[in-house]
Amino acid sequence: MGSMSITHWLIVLAVVILIFGTKKLSSMGSDVGSAIKNFKKSMNDGEAEGKEAARQIKQSVNPDAEFPESRAAERKSSSSDRQV
Repeated sequence: MGSMSITHWLIVLAVVILIFGTKKLSSMGSDVGSAIKNFKKSMNDGEAEGKEAARQIKQSVNPDAEFPESRAAERKSSSSDRQV
């Protein structure tokens, strides 16, 4: 009673297809996919801009200063770069 079986999901899918039609569903699917892709791209761009701003601030404050947070982040990013 609490969970839905495969037959329930197939009935729901059939009703959705009857209401919206396959063309509208494929259009909605591609719109959602492109929205997710653009969101991920924006997140990556924002992260890169933040790292660049932090580097510029660090250099303007004291170019010879050592910050433990930045070393840990650099090690983490370099290890993730090697994994890709």
